[in-house]
Amino acid sequence: MPTGSPGQIIGIVIASLIVIGSGIAMSVYFGRRARGAQDWLSAGESLPLLVVIVTQFATATGGGVLIAHVGIGYRSGWSVFVYEGCVLVGFLVLMLIAKWLREQRFTTVPEIITRLFGEHKLVTAIAALAALVVPFGWLATQFVAFAQLFGQLTGLPPTALVLVIMVASLLFVLPGGLTSVAWTDFVFGLFMITMSIGVAAYAIHLAGGWGHITETVPQRLWGWEGVTAVGWEQIWLWVAAILPGTLTNQLYYQRVFATKKISDARRGLGLSGLTMLIGGVYAGCIGLAVHSMNPGLANEEDAAGWLLTRLPSWLLIVFGAFLVSTIVSTTGAALQSVVANLTRDVYQNIAGRAQEERQAVALSRLITVGVSILAAVLAILFPRALTWLVATYAYSAAALAAPIFLGYLLHRRRRLRPAAAIASMLAGIAGCAVAHALDTTVPYAVYGIAASAVVLLALAVPAPRVAEIRTELVRNS
Repeated sequence: MPTGSPGQIIGIVIASLIVIGSGIAMSVYFGRRARGAQDWLSAGESLPLLVVIVTQFATATGGGVLIAHVGIGYRSGWSVFVYEGCVLVGFLVLMLIAKWLREQRFTTVPEIITRLFGEHKLVTAIAALAALVVPFGWLATQFVAFAQLFGQLTGLPPTALVLVIMVASLLFVLPGGLTSVAWTDFVFGLFMITMSIGVAAYAIHLAGGWGHITETVPQRLWGWEGVTAVGWEQIWLWVAAILPGTLTNQLYYQRVFATKKISDARRGLGLSGLTMLIGGVYAGCIGLAVHSMNPGLANEEDAAGWLLTRLPSWLLIVFGAFLVSTIVSTTGAALQSVVANLTRDVYQNIAGRAQEERQAVALSRLITVGVSILAAVLAILFPRALTWLVATYAYSAAALAAPIFLGYLLHRRRRLRPAAAIASMLAGIAGCAVAHALDTTVPYAVYGIAASAVVLLALAVPAPRVAEIRTELVRNS
C-alpha cells in the first residue's frame, strides 16, 4: 500500500518529469558538442575545472549515499565518514599520477594497463572486465535505490520503478555520451549540494533537534566513538575494498581524462575528494535523525524511504526531485563508463574492428541499451545496494590496483610484459574469490591485492644494464 497521498504522488511525478525533462533537454543541447566517438567516450578533453569537481560529486553521490550510506548512518552513526574518508584518500592518492594520466590522453583504464605492459588482447579483455564491474555495480545500485526509495511512497512494484529509472537514464546518456553526462551532472550537482545540506538540516528539525537526537540515540552512534561504531572488521573491509576500489574506478579516471587543462587534473581530484564529505554529512545526519524517530527498522536501508513518508508535501515534492536528479546523474555516468569499456576496449581493440566515427557512436548507443536492460534485470533479482558496492569495489581493486600503481612505479626500472599483467590480474581475482568464499577475518580484497602484487613483482624482470647502455649509445649517436 502506498504511504503517500494521491496529491503527493502526483506532485512527485510532475517534479520528477520536470527534472528528467530538463536533464534530457540539457543532454541534447550539450550532446551537440559530441561530434564523434572521442567526444562520446571522453568529452574531447573539454571540461573546465569547476565542471570536473561538481560532476565528480554528482557521480559519486548516487544511490550509494541515498540508500546504503544513510543506512550506515542509521545503524552505525558517524561510521559513514570512514566510508567517505576512504573515497577522499583514494582521490588524494590519484592526484599523484593525475598529471601523467592526463598527458597520456587515455580514454579508459585498460589503456593504462596496455601502455605500461604492452598491447595484448587478453590483457585488454581482463582489464576491461575488471574496470567495468564497478560502474556496472553502481548502475545496478542506482536502480535498486530508486525502487527502494519510491516503492514505499507510491506502492508501485520494484520492477516497474526499475524500468522507469532505466528509461530515464538512457535518455540522459544517448544524446552525447560523456559530454552530455558531464554537463547535466554539473547542473544537477549544484542542486544536489544545496539540497543535501537543506534536507539534512530539516531531518534534524523533524526529529526534534540535535538535542533530542542525542537523548534518544545511543551515544556510541552520535559521539566521537560513532566513527568506529560499525566495528573494526567492517572498517577494515571498507579500507581494503573502497580505498583501492576508488583508485581503480574508471568513473573518476574519465573526468581526469576529460579535463580541458592538464593542470586541472590534479586540482580537480583534490577538490572533488573534499566534496565527498558533504555526502557524509547528509547520510550521517539523516541516518541519526531517522534512528531517533524510528529505531526499530528491520532493514537499515529502508531509513531514507521511511523519511520520505514523514516529510510535508512541499518538501516531499522537492526532495523527490532531488532524489531523481541524484540517481539519474550517477546512473548516467556509470552507464556511459561501462559502454566506453565495451566499445573501445572490447569491440574495437580486442575484436580489432576499426570503425568510422558515426558507426562507433551508433554502436555505443546500441550497447548502452543492452547494458541498461541487463543491469535492470540484475537489480530486480538482487535488490541489495551496499552488497553491490562493496563486492564490485573489492574485485575490481584486486585485479587492477597492483598493475596500475605498482606498474607505474616499476615501468622505468623493470621490464613489464603482457604476461606479467595477465598473471597479476588473474591472481588478484582468484585470491579475492577464494578469501571471499572462505569468509576470512581479514577483508577478502586484501588477499586479492596482495596476490596480484606478489605475482607482478615475481614476473617483472629487472631490465638488463647492457640493454640500457646500448640504448644510451644509440641515443648519443
